[in-house]
Amino acid sequence: MMSEKGLKELRNKLDNIDNELLELLNKRMDIVHEVGVLKAHSGGSIYRPEREREIIDRLELLNKGKLNRSAIEALFLEIFAISRNIELPENIAFLGPEGSFTHQAAESRFGAMSSYLPIGSISGVFREVSTQKAKFGVIPIENSSNGIVSDTINCLTKYNLKIIAEVILDIHHTLATTCDKIKDIKRIYSKDIAFEQCRRFLENVGLDEVEHIPVESTTKAAKYAVKEKNSAAICSHVGAKMYNLPILFENIEDKDNNRTRFFIVSDFENAKSGNDKTSILVKLPNRSGILVEFLTDFDKAGINLTKIKSHIVEGNSIFFIDFDGHKDDEHIKTIFEKHKESIKFLGSYVKEADDI
Repeated sequence: MMSEKGLKELRNKLDNIDNELLELLNKRMDIVHEVGVLKAHSGGSIYRPEREREIIDRLELLNKGKLNRSAIEALFLEIFAISRNIELPENIAFLGPEGSFTHQAAESRFGAMSSYLPIGSISGVFREVSTQKAKFGVIPIENSSNGIVSDTINCLTKYNLKIIAEVILDIHHTLATTCDKIKDIKRIYSKDIAFEQCRRFLENVGLDEVEHIPVESTTKAAKYAVKEKNSAAICSHVGAKMYNLPILFENIEDKDNNRTRFFIVSDFENAKSGNDKTSILVKLPNRSGILVEFLTDFDKAGINLTKIKSHIVEGNSIFFIDFDGHKDDEHIKTIFEKHKESIKFLGSYVKEADDI
């Protein structure tokens, strides 16, 4: 057993390391301030996702200790967020309410110190950023179980904001209730999409025939369930904790790989990172074979298409397309120039995943 003296010596070592860390972090903040001054003069943004990824990649290569990449990323994304907020506090609008999965996606990139604006609609998020009431907007673009979010496509069509980052979030649902037993639950609140994602679980535990009440968000479901006797909520772990609603079952979603992809939008474009993805909207002339002709040009240029989805916007057929690379890559610039009448550039950003 370690002696009190030995324990005290180890704690003193930890204290000394903490003192050094504090001094180094303050030095980092001083340099961030200098960068911020230069950015202010040039009109650039202090948030550069491609630069943050470059730093994390470099640190992972240098790492020889117990920290894995996830730990390095978690630590330094929070340091980056604190640096930005000390230098230039900015509002982040997100599809609310607080505790929603979109809120969690926003916090994963902008940290706990940022000023968040929960907005009730995707169009509202775009509006807040377009009118500069918020610097960034965070919205869902697709879910692995339920596909593309049409409202986001519509807003990307309407507004001239740019996608500057994507966030991939694993989606886990809980069944939370004040009831001690399943048989006491008479009604369940949740968002309609969450009911769909947990259908098999509800059948297995005999809750498929109780009243299912759709509400605007899973967070609001937790708020209702904590107030009403014999009710429950399908909600996130965070949402249940927000309202002190006891969790009866965790991870009740039917699919193990239930993931949602989110976009961060703003009013600037990213530089190259070396590992980029680009998103575009395409409206083609109405003639036979035009889509094949368009996609053949990508194939000839060696561009890897990772997603093609068709949508109807105001009666017109458009295509939402993701592909590897940055808009300033020479072979991509050639495609853009040839089809400039058909392509709306949405953004080039650091690639988090090929697809979900």
